Amino acid sequence: MGSSATIAWSPFCLTSSFNRRFAIILLCCMLFPSALSGPVYSSISPNFTASYYHYIDTSGAFLASRNGSFQAQIINLKPENRSFYLVVVHVSSRAIIWSANRNTPISESSEFRFSRDGMTLFNDQKQPIWSTPHNLAPVTSLQLLESGNLVMLDGANNTLWESFDLPTDVIVAGQRLNVGKSLVASNSDGDLADGICSLVVGNNDAMIRWNGMNYWELSMAPNAVRNAWAVEYMVMNYTGVYLMGKNGAQVVIRIPLHSSDDVVDDPSAFRIMKLESSGVVSVLKLSSGGSSKQEFKTPDDSCRIPSTCWKLGYCTNGGTCQCAPGFHSASSSSEPICVPTDGSLALPGPCNGSQPNITNIKYSALGRDVDYFSNDFSNPMLQNVNLTACKNLCSGNCSCLGFFYSQGSGSCYVIENQIGSMATKMSWSTDKDRLGYIKTIVVGTQIGVKGSKKSDFPVLVAILLPSGVMVIAMVAFLIWLRRRRIKRRWSRSMNSKLGRGSSMSAEEEMDFVSIPGLPVRFVYEELVIATESFKTQIGSGGFGTVYKGTLEDGEDVAVKKITCLGAQGRREFLTEIAVIGKIHHVNLVRLKGFCAHGGQKFLVYEFMDRGSLDATLFRADPVMEWKERYNIALGTARGLAYLHTGCEHKIIHCDVKPENILLHDKSQVKISDFGLSKLLSPEESNLFTTLRGTRGYLAPEWLTSSAISDKTDVYSYGMVLLEIIRGKKNSSPQMRSANSRTDSNRGNSRSSPSSVESGQRPIYFPLFVLDMHEEGRYMGLADPRLMGRVASEEVEKLVRIALCCVQEEPNLRPSMANVVGMLEGVMPLGEPQLESLNFLRFYGRRFTEESRLGGDDEQNELRLYRQPTGTNTSSSYNSLSYMSSQEVSGPR
Repeated sequence: MGSSATIAWSPFCLTSSFNRRFAIILLCCMLFPSALSGPVYSSISPNFTASYYHYIDTSGAFLASRNGSFQAQIINLKPENRSFYLVVVHVSSRAIIWSANRNTPISESSEFRFSRDGMTLFNDQKQPIWSTPHNLAPVTSLQLLESGNLVMLDGANNTLWESFDLPTDVIVAGQRLNVGKSLVASNSDGDLADGICSLVVGNNDAMIRWNGMNYWELSMAPNAVRNAWAVEYMVMNYTGVYLMGKNGAQVVIRIPLHSSDDVVDDPSAFRIMKLESSGVVSVLKLSSGGSSKQEFKTPDDSCRIPSTCWKLGYCTNGGTCQCAPGFHSASSSSEPICVPTDGSLALPGPCNGSQPNITNIKYSALGRDVDYFSNDFSNPMLQNVNLTACKNLCSGNCSCLGFFYSQGSGSCYVIENQIGSMATKMSWSTDKDRLGYIKTIVVGTQIGVKGSKKSDFPVLVAILLPSGVMVIAMVAFLIWLRRRRIKRRWSRSMNSKLGRGSSMSAEEEMDFVSIPGLPVRFVYEELVIATESFKTQIGSGGFGTVYKGTLEDGEDVAVKKITCLGAQGRREFLTEIAVIGKIHHVNLVRLKGFCAHGGQKFLVYEFMDRGSLDATLFRADPVMEWKERYNIALGTARGLAYLHTGCEHKIIHCDVKPENILLHDKSQVKISDFGLSKLLSPEESNLFTTLRGTRGYLAPEWLTSSAISDKTDVYSYGMVLLEIIRGKKNSSPQMRSANSRTDSNRGNSRSSPSSVESGQRPIYFPLFVLDMHEEGRYMGLADPRLMGRVASEEVEKLVRIALCCVQEEPNLRPSMANVVGMLEGVMPLGEPQLESLNFLRFYGRRFTEESRLGGDDEQNELRLYRQPTGTNTSSSYNSLSYMSSQEVSGPR
C-alpha cells in the first residue's frame, strides 16, 4: 500500500478534475519553477495572457505601477473557495481599490487576455465573463499609474479606457466620481459581490441608499458646508471630501477631514474613501501591514443605517438591537427572525402579484417612539387623508409590508418590498407625529398566493363565525361610539372655556389640505394644555412672545405666539410655514409644528434648555470659556451658510443677533427665527428695521437704498463675533486709556476735557477693534474675564474674520461658507480692507457724543444710527429703505 505522500502527489489516483489539475501544476512548479511564474511588468503589450497559476509565485501579480505602489493581481480572498478576482491593490496596505469581475469570480486556471481589442476575462469553459468595450481604437499598451488607475493606451499614449471610470466601492485621492456614477458596497470583506448599499452622486448632493431607498445625504454631516451650485463630480483628498461644480471651479459641498485644531500629519499618506459593507461611508488613512485609521465616517449614528439590525429589528443607543414593539425573536441566531407577539398573526409571504384578501389583514402598531429611515427621504404616498385611507392603500397593495401615518399632516408613507431595521424616533426623525403599522395576516390565510399548491402557514379548517363574536363586535362598537361622544363633548367644553368660535370652515380646512409639506398641525387646545395656558414666558422678540411647553409625550417645546403678521392671509402663512418646516440642519432650531387658530398663529420649536447666547455670554458668572465661544461662532456660521446656500429656497435671516442664537446643554448651537422674515407683509418689512434689539447688528445697506442680500447676514454675524470676543455688547461703553495711540489724526473726534483729565474716555468697540488690529495688538480685545486663558493668535483669527464680515461694501465681505472655511482652518484668513471700514469712525464719533449725553445703552444705540443734518459721509445713512418681503427672504 502506497504512502499518503505518494497518493497525494499522484494525479492518476485523484478523482477530482480540479485536484488533478492542481497536482499537475504543482509538479510543474517543482520540476520547472520558471515555466509558470511570469515577471511583474510595468507595461503590457497586446497578446498577453495570465492566470493565477502563471503568477502563483508573485501572489497573482503581473503588472505594477512605476514605483511599485500598486499592482494588478489575480487573487483569492477566501482560500477555502475557488473565487478569484482581477483587482488593483495598494501594495503596502493590501487594500483593494478596484475589481473587474466582482460579481463573477473566476478560478485559479481561468485566463486574463490582453489584445489590441482590450482586456477580457475567461472562465474555465473559455467563455468571456468580463471585458472592456470592443469599439475602442486599437490598443497598444496596458499600464498601471501611480495613482492606482489602470489604463489602456493607444499608439499616441492617449487614454482609451481607465478603471477610474468604473469604480467599485472605493475612490482614491484625486479620483473623480461624476454625477450619475456610484459606489456599491461589497457583501463583505471576503465577498466582493455587489451589496445592498450604494453611494450615488446626484445634481444636488451625494445620497447613500439601501435597496434603492435613500437613508443619508453627504451634506447632512455635521461639519458639511454647502454653496448654491449644481454638482458635477465628487472628489477626495487629504484635506476633505468635495462635491464640485461649475467645471471644477466651485466647491458645492465641502466636508473637511481636519478641524482647525488638527495637524495634518502626513499629506502624502494613502487615503481612500470607501462605502463599507455596513453602509457607512469612511475616509481611511492606510498604512503598511493592513492597518488603517478612520478619519471620517457618515452617518455617525449606526441607527440611521437600515441594515444595522435585522428585518424589523429596533435600533437604540447607537446600535443596540432587539425586535420592534409588538414582535419577538423566533430564533437564537445572531440575526433573529422577528415574528408577531400575537401568535394568531404572521408576516405575509412572498407577493406574486395577485390581489390580497383584505379581510384577513391586520396591522401591528409599532408605538410612538419608533420611526423608519426612509420616511424623511421620500414623499408620502398619500397626503391629507385619514388613517383608514392609509390602511386601505396598504391592504390593496400586495407589495406593501407596512406604513407610517402622520396624524398632524395626514401623510401616508408606505414600506414596499423590503423592510429594514427601525430606530428610535427621537434620534433622527423630523416628524414626531408619525405612527408605524406593520401588515400581518391571520394564521391559516395567506395574501398573494392564490392558486399556490404550497402555503407557508398551516391551513385552518373553515368554521362558521360564532354568534358570540358578533356580540363582542357589537359591544366594541358601542364602546367606541360612547368614547367618541365624550370626546366631542369635551372639545365643545374646551372651546367654550377658551373662547373658541365655531369649528373650522370648509375653506380653512381646504387650505390645510391643499398645501403640501406642512409640518405637524397642533390643535390650539393642545398648546393651551402644553403651556399651562401660556404660563411660562421664556423670551420675546420682534416676531412675538415665546412660552415653554411640554407635550403629551413629555417632550419640552418652545411655543412662539406670532404677533407681527398684521393682515397677512392664512394661506400665505401656511405656504411659508411649509417652506420653513422643510429646513433641517444641526445648527438650526427645528420647527416641530404650527397652529393657526382664528386670527392667532403659533409656531412650535424644539426646546433649547440653556436659552439664548446673550443670556450666557453677557452675564458675569460663570464666564464662557474661549473654546465654547469658538464652537458657538463656528456653529452659527455653519447654520447661516446652510440657509444661504444649502436650502432648496435661499433664506436670508435678516435678524442675526445673540438673542437668536440658542444653546443646549450638550454644547449644541442653533439659530432660531430663520425664515420668519418671509412671513412679513411689504409694510411690515420696513417696520422690521426698527424692531427693538436689532439695530446694533444692522448692515449699512439697511439704512440706504442698497439691495438686501446674504451679505447683510454676514455683517450681522461679524458684529455678533465681536461680542463673542469681548463678552459684552458692542454698544455698551468701552473705556480706553487716553495715553494709547491718538485717534484724532485718523478721523476720530477728540476727547472731551473731562475724559482726558480722568485719563479714560468711552469708545465704540468695533472701532476699538479696528484700531487695535492696525496696531497688531489683539490680547487687549479678548474678554478680560478669561484671565489669559486664550492665546493672541486665537483672538487675532476671530478679529480678522469679524472685520472682514463688517466691511461697508457687501461685495468685499466673505460668504458664510468661506467664513466656515476660515474658522475650520481649511481656507486662509482674509485681510480686511481698511478703506471699507472707515465708516466705523463715523459710528465711533456718534457713539462718543451720545455717551457723553448720558442715557441707557439702548437709547445710545438708537441715536448712534441717526445722521445729524449736514453730516457728510461716504454713504447716505439718513433714510430707511423700502424692501419687499421678496427682497428680505431671498428667492423662493
